Amino acid sequence: MASLADTRTEDPVALVERLARKARAAQRALAAMPGDAKAAALMHAAAALREDAEIILAANARDIAAGEASGLAPAMLDRLRLDEARLEAMAAGVEAVAQLPDTVGQVIDTVERPNGLILSRIRVPIGTIGIIYESRPNVTADAAALCVRAGNAALLRGGSEAVHSNRAIHAALVRGLAAGGIPPEAVQLVPTQDRAAVGAMLKAAGLIDMIVPRGGKGLVARVQADARVPVLAHLDGICHTYVHEAADPAMAREVVLNAKLRRTGICGALETLLVDCRYPFTGELVGALIDAGCEVRGDARIQALDPRVLPASDNDWDTEYLAAVASAAMVDGLEEAMAHIARHSSAHTDAIVTSDQTVAERFLAEVDSAIVMHNASSQFADGSEFGLGAEIGIATGRLHARGPVALEGLTTYKWQVRGTGQARP
Repeated sequence: MASLADTRTEDPVALVERLARKARAAQRALAAMPGDAKAAALMHAAAALREDAEIILAANARDIAAGEASGLAPAMLDRLRLDEARLEAMAAGVEAVAQLPDTVGQVIDTVERPNGLILSRIRVPIGTIGIIYESRPNVTADAAALCVRAGNAALLRGGSEAVHSNRAIHAALVRGLAAGGIPPEAVQLVPTQDRAAVGAMLKAAGLIDMIVPRGGKGLVARVQADARVPVLAHLDGICHTYVHEAADPAMAREVVLNAKLRRTGICGALETLLVDCRYPFTGELVGALIDAGCEVRGDARIQALDPRVLPASDNDWDTEYLAAVASAAMVDGLEEAMAHIARHSSAHTDAIVTSDQTVAERFLAEVDSAIVMHNASSQFADGSEFGLGAEIGIATGRLHARGPVALEGLTTYKWQVRGTGQARP
């Protein structure tokens, strides 16, 4: 096996090709493993994360110090930071994935044709999945666990801001997985921060079967523009909450403040508040946001309600702040709210607060986002909250998978045809 020192001088294209070939060989062995064996190996991996907690947190402290010194934005630092609670949640997430039903081999449907042929669609792994991500070291554990449980090999390329954290997490995971009989090459971390390695992954058609980008709009745009490998896109989270005229004021306040301020740096955080012009408590709602420390940038009608509201520019409606900032607009009813969302949403998560069930059902049916919510905070847009154990990201496209991508989204299917000697006339 090449040492870390060796890989620093290895041509990035050759490096990625070598790692991908090892991954494909390991994936064939992994795909043949029974579900309970994969689950047991993941339990070993979760235990290894806990055993290496001190090492992982020390590595993360190095990354945090470097990030602060380089002026990394507060939202990025929040995504980067690990503590005992977050590390325990990471290990618990790996365990949760282990406890999920095995998707590989599931029969999607079966039909018997008039000629007696029996056709079945069966879930199978996708193969080798490349994950390119920024700042969030928990992606290393989530992606590894989900890929292994679904029978896929993972080739991970994390951002330079989390390099020490990622290496420590990966080392613990691989030790645990190997103790459970999974080939170490089934989960590999690209050992160089050379950006050329990203380009090599994007062009590794035939070696890597799917690319999953996790990061800002710039990263995702580059991946989509340059990839010669299928991409499962996870765009930014320009998430809306629409407070309808029939919203309960206490509920609206609780949902809106939680959606914006619980954690401002996650992709499910509220970025734009829409309020019905007939809702009588808009001033109190906007004031509550400001009192809680949120900067509000509003249209003319929102500005008239509170002198602390700043004027919104055209760009604000298309901005993912990832900070204690929100844009706010007053709308003339459900139609205008949905039209605003159609123009400006990134199709991630959009929510309505209302006690009118008819209005809620129209919103749920007609807003074309990956996740649409009624009377709930958009911060629930998370794989673990959906009972999926973890997620590899929130897919905002329309092909293959949408919303939190977990085990099912990391599988494809094949047809199995059973006959009794039929020959086509």
